[in-house]
Amino acid sequence: MLKLLTKTANKERSLDHGPHTVMLTRILSCVFLLALSISSQVHAQESPLKVGITTVPPFVMETNDGRWEDIAEGMERKFEWVPMSFNELLEAVENGEIDVAVGALTMTADREARFDFSHPFYQTGLSIAVPPVPEQSLFSSLKALVSWQFLSAVLALGALLLVVGFLLWLVERRRNPEQFGGSAAEGIGSSFWWAAVTMTTVGYGDKAPVSLPGRLIGLVWMFAGLIMVASFTATITSSLTVSNLRAGIQGTNDLPGKMVATISNTASQRYLEDEHIRYQTYPNLTSAMESVVSGETDAIVYDRALMQYRNLQLGQKKLTILPGVFAKQLYALALPDGSPLRAKISQEVLRVTEDDSWAGIQAAYLGKE
Repeated sequence: MLKLLTKTANKERSLDHGPHTVMLTRILSCVFLLALSISSQVHAQESPLKVGITTVPPFVMETNDGRWEDIAEGMERKFEWVPMSFNELLEAVENGEIDVAVGALTMTADREARFDFSHPFYQTGLSIAVPPVPEQSLFSSLKALVSWQFLSAVLALGALLLVVGFLLWLVERRRNPEQFGGSAAEGIGSSFWWAAVTMTTVGYGDKAPVSLPGRLIGLVWMFAGLIMVASFTATITSSLTVSNLRAGIQGTNDLPGKMVATISNTASQRYLEDEHIRYQTYPNLTSAMESVVSGETDAIVYDRALMQYRNLQLGQKKLTILPGVFAKQLYALALPDGSPLRAKISQEVLRVTEDDSWAGIQAAYLGKE
């Protein structure tokens, strides 16, 4: 009986702890599920970052010593490249299909509304590039003098001298045979000589008209000669300097009325639209710069840094990049809106750009101003 009561009492005590046992089981289950969730999050954080890229030399190109590798190493994260076009890159980062977009991405208000940016890693702006200015030499000067513009001016002047000389010979051949007499060829030759020295205001005085009609022709021709000399001088000057005019573009104020090349879907295209400047878009920088060299367009407006790099590759066909920048821009990495990686990536960008080697890298790829 004692043993039975003891067992019964023990059983009753066991039944009394039932609810606590159920509660403990639930707590353990929650802890287990929480552990699984944390483990899943840790695993997700350790998965390789999807890094979208579009080739934009010198900021994005194949090299053994890239700065993104330094950023990823500082974050202790692995990554995988996802090559795509520029437009696809913007859509992918906006839709969260990639973790970060690497390229020469300009920070704009429109893009900031679509996705986030890291701290900027480069400051640049738009610049104007015009056809190359050839070096002046004796050969180039002589070549300019045999241009059709110059030769046509010489022929026109010679014809005018011949007409004036012929008129003077008609009125002076009988009244002044000593100076304008002889055969027709001799008389016209003497009159041609007189017209030439009179036009240039040299006036040797060896020949002069004596008749009234001849003196009237001489008077008119002296005043006309002043105009002729000025016009002829202007023609020579124009022929010698036409190759140095650089399409008459020295700054942004000269762009209206010109045909300007640029790249589609870029900040430079938006600038030209806002300023109501005529432009022609090209798929890449190389084709846009070649259009300027060939004369298809008068100039190109684009990011200064990218044109500097491309100019180094063109050699003798490189353009002349005008000094100064306008519509200043900041390049940064793009991330999906609200990305938890933003703060860490910005910290690593600052670390890389504050390093002394960063200035040397820029000089190596972009040249010195």
